Amino acid sequence: MGLRRLGASGSVLIVTLAVAASSAASPPTAQVSRVGAAPADQPIELVLPLVADDSGLRRFAISVSTPGSLEYGQYEPLDTLAERFGASAHARQTVLAYLRRAGASGVKIDRTRLFAYATLRAAAAQRLFGARLAQFRTARGARFLAPESSARIPSALRGAVTGVIGLDTRPLASPHQAVTTTAAERARAYAAARPTSAEPRTGTVSPGVCAAGAAAGEVGGDPATAGFAPNQYLTAYGFDALRAAGFHGEGERVALIEINGFRYSDIKAFAGCFHLDIPRLNGFGVGSVHHELAPGGEATLDLEVLDAAAPDLKAIDVYESKPTAAEVLRALTAPLQNAGFKPQVISASLGLCENALIGSVGAAGIRAGEAALAMATGTGITFLASSGDDGSADCTGVNGKPLGRLAVNYPASSWWVTGVGGTNFLLNPANQIMTELVWNDTTVQPDSAGGGGISNLFPRPGYQKGTVGSNRRVVPDVSMLADVLPGYAIYCAARRDCDPSNPWTTVGGTSAGTPLLAGGLATVDQELRMRGRADLGLINPLIYSLGRSSLAASVFKDVLNYDNDIGPEDPSIGRALGCCQARPGFDDASGWGSVNLSALAGSALQSQPSRQSLSIPGHQKPVKQHKLLVTISCAIGCRAGAFALIKIGSGKPFEVDSHVTTLSANASKTLSIAFGSGTLSRLRSALRHHRRILAEVAGVVLDPANKVRTQTPPRFLTIKG
Repeated sequence: MGLRRLGASGSVLIVTLAVAASSAASPPTAQVSRVGAAPADQPIELVLPLVADDSGLRRFAISVSTPGSLEYGQYEPLDTLAERFGASAHARQTVLAYLRRAGASGVKIDRTRLFAYATLRAAAAQRLFGARLAQFRTARGARFLAPESSARIPSALRGAVTGVIGLDTRPLASPHQAVTTTAAERARAYAAARPTSAEPRTGTVSPGVCAAGAAAGEVGGDPATAGFAPNQYLTAYGFDALRAAGFHGEGERVALIEINGFRYSDIKAFAGCFHLDIPRLNGFGVGSVHHELAPGGEATLDLEVLDAAAPDLKAIDVYESKPTAAEVLRALTAPLQNAGFKPQVISASLGLCENALIGSVGAAGIRAGEAALAMATGTGITFLASSGDDGSADCTGVNGKPLGRLAVNYPASSWWVTGVGGTNFLLNPANQIMTELVWNDTTVQPDSAGGGGISNLFPRPGYQKGTVGSNRRVVPDVSMLADVLPGYAIYCAARRDCDPSNPWTTVGGTSAGTPLLAGGLATVDQELRMRGRADLGLINPLIYSLGRSSLAASVFKDVLNYDNDIGPEDPSIGRALGCCQARPGFDDASGWGSVNLSALAGSALQSQPSRQSLSIPGHQKPVKQHKLLVTISCAIGCRAGAFALIKIGSGKPFEVDSHVTTLSANASKTLSIAFGSGTLSRLRSALRHHRRILAEVAGVVLDPANKVRTQTPPRFLTIKG
């Protein structure tokens, strides 16, 4: 795979989780023991969120993601957003100079200008942030550092930095992968008439068997001993029409966030069985990961399901991270900053329960994480995250068992992320869905179910208004196949999670449905690009708009049966937790239900704006030439114009417009924003008196009634002559 480390060049965006300056430390739980003081020389990788224009960034991300907004689909490059919303040059220099004087190494500002990061020895970190660090050991022998007192921001950094992360190195994040099942367990479940796939089921693969020469994606097997094969879940979720039209993900890039590695030979065996191409696979180490991580079932599952969904992607970029909060959450938006590798879609099959987040970070860290994800939204990236595999009780103890209280998962609960829940379905012989129900395992693993519920952290986003009665964010947004019975058929010989002697196995979990949807959305993006439309970007506003429309029944399969309350079936809980039940329309057990990708593509083509851009030719003398020249282009035919808001000194801006022109597909034209005699008089007077003249220029696309349909992001020009 050729793992490349990210971080040394400053190309990784650190996401979320900072200990706020005013927050209390989160001491280790009773299940771990204190070993002693932190080794003074132990290096610690730290991340400091910077003071930035978070509210302005949030407004921009909402405007480019909301259907009907004039800025809808008008995404901006990362560097433009960093310049516009990131920390000031003064704040950045203050932080860099202070950390270097303190003896930190690897000090740098990330590309978003939202974070600084550096490496400090434990003793120096304790002095700088006033937090006593100790070493702890888990019951399984793993060691980590954690603060025993609250961290504080040094006075020299106040006003420039809002928090610090990295002082706590305990593993917090975990993958959302359900257990694999044995043939005996599946047989018992079928005998018990557990809701699962209907017979006959075409296109299954038995563990250990891949029939040579079988038709593409169709390998015979016993339903009681085999998982779903690609042709089944792809047909069920409406990929066939996209495939028939020639869309397989060509030209698109998807990033996966992982905390274990994979074997290329496993991916090759899976692809060979189902006659799939394999996209280029790029591996990147994040933070302290210098070498490829040991192969595991989670990364293998994600890659194989994604390959089945979009086998002709331009590339799949795998970002491998250690499972500490700082490094995993740092990896979540590493793809955004990796120059030359910007993905259309990011898929994360891992996360942290919100209750743990609340107890261990603080408002400053949460705000910083949301700003980072908002910046990803502003660049047009679609971010998906699994909602968890512990039903409505997302938090687990050190033994891995769910705690008996309601909770949801982050980053799935973020405004800027599409949370993917879990279902199972009944198929007819043509692999069409007869019935789909919420995933809640009552047979093999009674504490496994699709995550969902009400956020404790985040208020209700605008796109959920009119759908969600609560004033809080509700997840999931949609759901996909996740049940381990029968599960997804994968090939995995990794010793860590799989059985090398019997590599064909079945796996479930919301971590399977997430890359499946990621591949589907990348394929939709391909069609949008080919039709001259903007990428999907943050898809939630479109999803909720469609869910409230007459198109809902064609785009979504409404899930009406079952719930994700694991309490009654889990012996450690033994009571109902009171959430969440499937019902008609949107619900907090399955969101809008599952997605028909072909129907979504058709709806997106109608709603996504055409790609248009505006540039300002250089070396102009607008006052001398009596006009300002701008160049506008459209990806599809359009009627376009441009305008300039001109501000002289601190005076009130006034508008000057161009004429309207008609552009053919992929054409561009230079327009004149002509200055009348009155405007010229004002501009000449301002120049004589050395007053600053600033022009804010934007292009517009008009409908047949000459109403503005979309608007390009503004460009700024100082008029000097």
